[in-house]
Amino acid sequence: MKKLIFTIASILLFTGATLAQKYGYIDSGYILENIPSFRAAQEQLDQLSAQYQKELEGMHAEIEQMYKDFQAESVLLSEDMKRKREDVIISKEKEYKQLQRKYFGPEGDLYQKRQGLVKPIQDDIFAAVQEIANEGSYAVIFDKAAGTTLFYTNPRYDLSDEVLQKLGYK
Repeated sequence: MKKLIFTIASILLFTGATLAQKYGYIDSGYILENIPSFRAAQEQLDQLSAQYQKELEGMHAEIEQMYKDFQAESVLLSEDMKRKREDVIISKEKEYKQLQRKYFGPEGDLYQKRQGLVKPIQDDIFAAVQEIANEGSYAVIFDKAAGTTLFYTNPRYDLSDEVLQKLGYK
C-alpha cells in the first residue's frame, strides 16, 4: 500500500513539475534573414559557388571535347597512340573529380569558407538564445525552422524578435 501511494505521489509530482516548465520557440530562418552580415555572407558564398561551378563546367566541356576528338580519330591512331590519348583523358577526369572534391567536398573550400563566415553568426544566435533561456527560465526552446514539426505555435511564445534584439538588431 505504501509503495502504491509513493508511486502515485511520484507520478503526480513529476507530472506537475513537467507542466510548470516554460517552453518557447524561435524561427532561426527569420532571425538569419534579419541579420545583414548573414545575407552578405550568403551572397559571398553564392558567388564563390558559382565561380567554382563555372570553372568545373569549363573543365568538363574540355574533357567532353577531348573524348569526342578521340572517338573521331581513333580509327586513324595506332594502339600505342590510343592508349596515350585514353591515359590523358582519364588523368583529366581524375583531375576534374579531385577539383570537384576540393571545392565542394565535405571539407572543401566552400565548406571552410562557410564555416568562417556563417558559424560565428550562428554561435552568436545560440549564445543569445541560451541567455534568453536562462533569464526567462525556459526549459526548452524549439527552432521551428530546423525541421522540428510544430503543428501550432502561438506567436506569444515566439522569441525570435527577442533574440534579434539581444544581438542588437531590430
